[in-house]
Amino acid sequence: MLDPYNRPINYLRISVTDRCNFRCTYCMPAEGVPLKRHEDIMSFNEIAEIVKAGVQLGLKKIRLTGGEPLVRKDLPKLVKMIAEIEGIEDIGLTTNGVYLPLFATQLKEAGLNRVNISLDTLNPEKFKKITRFGNVEDVLRGIDAAIAARLIPVKINFVRIAGENEEDETEVREFCEMKNLQLRFIRQMNLKTGEFDAVEGGKGGICEICNRLRLTADGFIVPCLHSELRFNVRELGITEAFRRAVNLKPEKGIGTESHEFSNIGG
Repeated sequence: MLDPYNRPINYLRISVTDRCNFRCTYCMPAEGVPLKRHEDIMSFNEIAEIVKAGVQLGLKKIRLTGGEPLVRKDLPKLVKMIAEIEGIEDIGLTTNGVYLPLFATQLKEAGLNRVNISLDTLNPEKFKKITRFGNVEDVLRGIDAAIAARLIPVKINFVRIAGENEEDETEVREFCEMKNLQLRFIRQMNLKTGEFDAVEGGKGGICEICNRLRLTADGFIVPCLHSELRFNVRELGITEAFRRAVNLKPEKGIGTESHEFSNIGG
């Protein structure tokens, strides 16, 4: 699939749930967000059919996101379903890491290749303040579980929060070097204004080479994180939703109020 700017689109980020066990300050308010109805959330079979159709159009890479994807029951089952689709070359997962001690081995056996784990500080008090509910030790155990399960490379996502965690970068960098983890620095974005920066240590945020689409938990294909455009696979049909998302993918996003980080996975 080529978009209007000749970018090959081969990567789909799938939000499997809008629920999360954290309330990170840069992602959602303390009271949480209105949750989608259970019947509106895509089933595993629906997701697999969307991936199958996408492969016929050129998809090769999948990333599972949330919310927190590991709060979705039986996620290893979905990973296995996707891994068995001929043409899929890579499956990743973005997670806060808390449930990896329970599921890392199952996920690896199901076909998951690698994980990105959020870690914005190693300071326990500051971590709890940023996540509102989180315990940094739970995340560290998740990182060790991912390493043990060979979900590699294990990548660490560090969101730079102005006035909050700048002084924690050095400690997290040293931790990643010691553990042989790949560190990525992400500046806070503003979806409403379309304000964002390139990811330091990654390829995100570089519009000229953007190769991705996003699929929301309730079945909308979104061509750009910072765009209002979204196409419902249930109403339009899978292939038509893909076609419109690719053909109308903007050169660069300018802002949106149609979704939040909490329900599209960043």
